[in-house]
Amino acid sequence: MSNELLFLALVPGIIIIIFIFRKDKVEHEPVSLIIKLLALGALSCVPAVFMENFMTMLSPGFAPRSLPYAVYEAFAVAALCEELCKYILLRLGSWRNRNFNYRFDGIVYGVCVAVGFALLENVLYVMQGGIETALMRGVLAVPLHAFCGVFMGIYYGAAKKESLSGNMAASSAYTFKALIIPMLIHGFYDCMAFLENTAASIVLLAFVAFMYYIAVKRVNQYSRDDVTAAFYHGSGPLNF
Repeated sequence: MSNELLFLALVPGIIIIIFIFRKDKVEHEPVSLIIKLLALGALSCVPAVFMENFMTMLSPGFAPRSLPYAVYEAFAVAALCEELCKYILLRLGSWRNRNFNYRFDGIVYGVCVAVGFALLENVLYVMQGGIETALMRGVLAVPLHAFCGVFMGIYYGAAKKESLSGNMAASSAYTFKALIIPMLIHGFYDCMAFLENTAASIVLLAFVAFMYYIAVKRVNQYSRDDVTAAFYHGSGPLNF
């Protein structure tokens, strides 16, 4: 059974990576770099756990399932710590890489790090929770991390573009967006999950469906327009 559970835990992330890789139509990223970023994403779980434990210690002690509890645990603990750690490892692993030369590359890198984090987390949860956990997380939690990776990558790519142009103020603004927007997406998802009531569950499912639509739409848009978005040559104006 453990082999089947491991397979179920890994499949959603693998499907997402294949989808993103195929959407990188102008210039595929090296497989070695993809693997490296997946590994760095998994590694980012380690500092995230320590940060989450620290933030949990600072918790005011709200009643479980209450709105203040859900907001604190979702935004201050999970979203802040996990997205910050993912971004730091993303930056360390790709910012100066010579292959980072197109706007869509930022999305590829962001999703790889996010999925690397999600895969390790998913294996741990699925091995404890079984097939039902695997199926639920496969359509909810793992894609949630990928959604965050898409939006982190969009603004990460914009930050790199502006940095190369010497516009450091704009680069910093896009870096802030690369952090705050995934935190908001992640935090809202977790907040609804932590409330553990029927109304919140309905909102969560609607939110995930909406994010599937928006994330795929943005991936398709940036994939289609990537031919005009090189950082070093033949580049037109970018709209983020």
